[in-house]
Amino acid sequence: MKDAYSQQVSESVESIAKHWDRKPRFGIVLGTGAGNIADQIDAQATVPYGSIAHFPTSTATGHKGNLVCGELAGELVIAMQGRFHLYEGYSFDAATLPIHVMQRMGVEVLFVSNAAGGLNPKMECGDVMAIESHLDLMFRPTQHAFPEHVAGRPALPPDSALDPRLIEMAMSTARANGFALHQGVYAAMLGPAYETRAEYRCLRRLGADAAGMSTVPEITVASKYGIRALAISIITNVAKPDALDETSGEEVVEAGRLAAPKLQKIVCSAIQALSC
Repeated sequence: MKDAYSQQVSESVESIAKHWDRKPRFGIVLGTGAGNIADQIDAQATVPYGSIAHFPTSTATGHKGNLVCGELAGELVIAMQGRFHLYEGYSFDAATLPIHVMQRMGVEVLFVSNAAGGLNPKMECGDVMAIESHLDLMFRPTQHAFPEHVAGRPALPPDSALDPRLIEMAMSTARANGFALHQGVYAAMLGPAYETRAEYRCLRRLGADAAGMSTVPEITVASKYGIRALAISIITNVAKPDALDETSGEEVVEAGRLAAPKLQKIVCSAIQALSC
């Protein structure tokens, strides 16, 4: 990692330590509409992003912009109540700074959520999907290197962080609680515009089951550090290229809010299982 960027990570960690000086094992990134899950955390500190050195500002609809630190399911967690997107004008390195910070603080397992448009006709609004692989159509690479002594192992494909064991835990939780959990491929688009009819058709032919504008940067960094990840998409609308409906940010937030209890059960159950 370049010295200047590493120094930024250190200064971010120091800023957080002034409010909360613990070593969480679990990190959580809450996407559009899912931020209220942070309310279930027994918060020991809630740190606005503006109080953390070098943290960007979260400007997307439904992203509160807080780092919530405390206990969930009996374990220490650090949760992002809103993320940073490339379409907001941030570089890959700026958008993924919190993942570097989490790793430095001790995070070993990362839960990432997002709001996504469903491309698979089997999906319905309010469904959830475990991401098993992805298409990176953002074309915004990291600008710094991960030396082997930092990464802990040679570089692997970015989706190597998506742990099949965590996906199976999530599937078991869904079955036990009576809701469907799809598995599929997530297409990461730069945004900020929603896709056209032609793009929806193209993505489906490429093998994508859902499309969104986030997540891939975070799991790419997680893979470099050897952090295990579970990434869940909340399906907030289903694309119908031949009868395309208008989608608003407010509708996406509302759909995410309704599906958030499913995500909460998955995360809490996984934390409990990994703590045994």
